[in-house]
Amino acid sequence: MKLLFLLVGMVLILEGIPYVASPGYMREWLRKLSEMKAEHLRMLGLLSMGSGLMICWFVQRSGYF
Repeated sequence: MKLLFLLVGMVLILEGIPYVASPGYMREWLRKLSEMKAEHLRMLGLLSMGSGLMICWFVQRSGYF
């Protein structure tokens, strides 16, 4: 359970960095994102999930970390 809370905290930190670093650019990027077609957003989400899964799998199976 401790690991789950640590991971949620890390995700929130990483998600917040672009808003702190460049809020104007993020506002523009979100405007463009809201105008994208649903199919493109779905594909982007699927690609993001797949790459996250591959990273988790690699870290679990390798002895590097």
